[in-house]
Amino acid sequence: MLRGLAPVIGPASRLLVLGSFPGEASLDAGRYYAHPRNQFWPILAAALGQPLLDWPFERRYRGVLDAGLAIWDVYAGCRREGSLDSSIRDAAANDFESLARRAPALRAVLFNGRTAARSQQWFAARGFATRVLPSTSPAYAGMSAAEKLAHWSEAIAALR
Repeated sequence: MLRGLAPVIGPASRLLVLGSFPGEASLDAGRYYAHPRNQFWPILAAALGQPLLDWPFERRYRGVLDAGLAIWDVYAGCRREGSLDSSIRDAAANDFESLARRAPALRAVLFNGRTAARSQQWFAARGFATRVLPSTSPAYAGMSAAEKLAHWSEAIAALR
C-alpha cells in the first residue's frame, strides 16, 4: 500500500488544489508534483505571478500558502503500479473533515483532473465552490500547456 503526502495548508488557505494521488516521482521525492514534465508548477507560477520554478520546494510551498492556496490529494493511500490514475486500486480517501477544521478560511476547491473530481460532490454538498480543471499530468495530452494555463489562471483568479 502506497501512502500519500501531508497537505500543504495553513489557517489562511482559501483555495484548495486537490489532486488524485502523487505519482512515483513525487512519492520518491516526498514533494508534490515533482515530475519534471508535470505542468503544475509552471502553470501555478504563471497564474500567481511568482517565480515558483526558481525556488526549492519548501519555498514554493510558502509561496502557495502566502497566496491563500493549499495542496492535497483525494487519496491518502492506494495500490498502484506506475503513476497513472487509471491504475489506482484499493484507494483510501483523505480526511477532508479534519482538513476543513485546519483551514477555516477554505471556501473553494480546484480539482486537478477528473480522478480528483470524484470527490467534487462531497465538497459541493458542504458549500464549497468547486471547479474541475484539466490535469497538469504529462499523461494528459488532450490540451496544450497554453490552454491548460488559461483554464487554471481563470479559475484561480475567480475563486481565490
